[in-house]
Amino acid sequence: MNIGALALFFLLFGSRHVLAPGLGVDFALPTAAEEATSVLVTDVVIAVPAPGMVVVEGAVVDYAGLTAWLRAKAVGERRKRLLVQASGALPARDLAEIYALAADAGFSGVLIATNAPAALKR
Repeated sequence: MNIGALALFFLLFGSRHVLAPGLGVDFALPTAAEEATSVLVTDVVIAVPAPGMVVVEGAVVDYAGLTAWLRAKAVGERRKRLLVQASGALPARDLAEIYALAADAGFSGVLIATNAPAALKR
C-alpha cells in the first residue's frame, strides 16, 4: 500500500517544480509596462546582443575591451550614467559583470533597456 501511494505521489506531483522548488527554470529578464518605466537621461549607451559581445559606437568588443572603453568615457567633471540595451535572453551573470565594470570605471548608475517579449509587441 505504501509503495503504491509513493508511486501515485510521484506520478501526480513529479514535475520539476514540485520536486525541486528552489531551482530556477526558464529564467528571463523582468519586464515592465510603459507606466512603470522611468525617464532618466543617460550619457553613454552600449548594446549587448549576446553574452560576451558588446557593441560600442559601431565597434564590437568583448568585456576586456569594454573595460578600457568605459574608463575613457567616464572621464569628466561629473559622474555619468550608462544605458545598457540588453537582449532579453542575456544571462544575469553578464548583466552583473557589466554593472561591476561600470562601477569600477566610475559611472554613477546603470540603466537597462530590453526588448519587449513577443506577446507585448504590437
